[in-house]
Amino acid sequence: MKKHHATGHDATLPPAGFKLYGRILSFARGYFLIFFLGVIANALYSGVDATMTYMLKPIVNKGFVARDAHFLLWLPLIIIALVFCRATFNYFSTYFMALVSRSVVMNMRKTIFRHYLKIPAYYYDNNSTGELLSLMLYNVDQVARITSTAIIQVFQAIFLVLGLLVVMLSVSWKLTLIFCVIGPLMAVVIKSSNRHMRRHNHGLQKGMGHVTNIAEESITGYREVRTFGGEPYEINRFDEAVKKNRSRELKIAVLQVVNTSGVQLLGSLALALVIYLATSHASTQISTGSFVALVAAMIALLKPLKQLTNVNNIFQAGFAGAQSIFRFLALETEQDTGTLSPARIQGNIEFDIQSFIYPKTEKVVLRNIRFSVQAGKTCALVGRSGSGKTTLVSLLPRFYELADTSDIKLDGQSVKAFTLSVLREQIAVVSQHVGLFNDTIFHNVAYGVMREKSEAEVIEALKLAHAWEFVEPLPEGIHTLVGENGLLLSGGQRQRLAIARAILKDAPILILDEATSALDNESERLIQKAMDRLMVGRTTIVVAHRLSTIEKADQIMVLDAGELKEQGTHESLLAQGGYYRKLYDMQFQD
Repeated sequence: MKKHHATGHDATLPPAGFKLYGRILSFARGYFLIFFLGVIANALYSGVDATMTYMLKPIVNKGFVARDAHFLLWLPLIIIALVFCRATFNYFSTYFMALVSRSVVMNMRKTIFRHYLKIPAYYYDNNSTGELLSLMLYNVDQVARITSTAIIQVFQAIFLVLGLLVVMLSVSWKLTLIFCVIGPLMAVVIKSSNRHMRRHNHGLQKGMGHVTNIAEESITGYREVRTFGGEPYEINRFDEAVKKNRSRELKIAVLQVVNTSGVQLLGSLALALVIYLATSHASTQISTGSFVALVAAMIALLKPLKQLTNVNNIFQAGFAGAQSIFRFLALETEQDTGTLSPARIQGNIEFDIQSFIYPKTEKVVLRNIRFSVQAGKTCALVGRSGSGKTTLVSLLPRFYELADTSDIKLDGQSVKAFTLSVLREQIAVVSQHVGLFNDTIFHNVAYGVMREKSEAEVIEALKLAHAWEFVEPLPEGIHTLVGENGLLLSGGQRQRLAIARAILKDAPILILDEATSALDNESERLIQKAMDRLMVGRTTIVVAHRLSTIEKADQIMVLDAGELKEQGTHESLLAQGGYYRKLYDMQFQD
């Protein structure tokens, strides 16, 4: 359960606006025609609304003043036709925009997920699970809102404003120009609030990642929480996180109210001025119907202006989410420039590490480590916790990159010369923390590149791993679900499934990282037998705290504080009476 905060790689991003929105819409490739049709439908919808406002002029002049019988006869049909057209255009605009929006969300989440699987391991080390999930869930949802309901409201409001301005200009261009003076003032109000809203939305999105992370930790670690009485602490931690988010949300709400109220106040002042001028100086220049249509258009303008200010916060949140997403997508992926792709290597390994520093840190964790392991031999790495054993074996499948002054070679070739996929096909790993998925036993064993393996091959691997004895009696057999992280299985059972997976992979290099450290004696006995069978004919690197598990290794490397202190066989190292001897005596003293 990681608790580090995001250290996102900074990247040049377009500012919030048309360029950023255009980049968002790039996730809707293939739907640009649909988007264009949605814009047209919105324009027609707003055009009908503006037309209905303009209709007040003939309704008053012809219907109520002149009592034109022919006009009054057709008026109900005209209204019905306009309402029908309005509903039709609204349906198509909503459908087209929803189709585009859902496509953006789908493609964006697919892109983010694929990027998750390509970014370097250090990014996972430095970012919590909650923050990673929040990016794909909460942030994408914020982006979705500005490609669906919000953009519909914006288009309808803009086109309605334009339509109503046309109505007003057709009635009295002089009075319309007076009303239009408020435009620049409204722009100043909106722009000043946008910057603050975007900043608070960035903070809110980070806060949501923190909330998600706390919830995820408490749920996955519920046994520890309840066993150690951590409920009050977790409740307080969660409450503090949501309170901080509430504070941010309140600030955003206040800015939104100030924004909306400011725009409405300016619009109302302009409307009052126009009405005053029209009634005191220009009443004889326009008809009653024209005056009613003008005032109705001005009043109708307040609604789309309010609508634009209301969706402004949605857009600022969406733009903030999009910037976080694009910053993540700009992260460099794992380097995969190798070209070698042998079907199977022999398994000779040479370590030549001058130094290794974890990315984004300055602490040297490995230094001056040089040794080799012959194909088919077993090499054990021992040392206290934090001595660098797991870090060293993580360099073999290139979870971390070495500097140019260091290298690891397989059969005389640098690991960087292999394609990543082929390199990792040569390596099987069984670790203390077994990674199982919420799927069947079959699919957990025949995972990844082994998806095409038959049931017979999986069953054979389970037998060799001493796992068939608990799998066979299950009602669903190999098709039994194991639960999240294999929760429905015991620790020993999960470990044996991991060994079965390694057996099925049949890789020439095997890494056993503390594979028996957390097991009882009976489980350890069964798993040790399975591992002994698994190690036959493979180059094996064993990481262990318990020295009893590596006494038969062909060679033992003793690490301390990231340095290679001693090397040799079990007997020779004991005879030397050095650091290994001290470790051995500490573990086996009475």
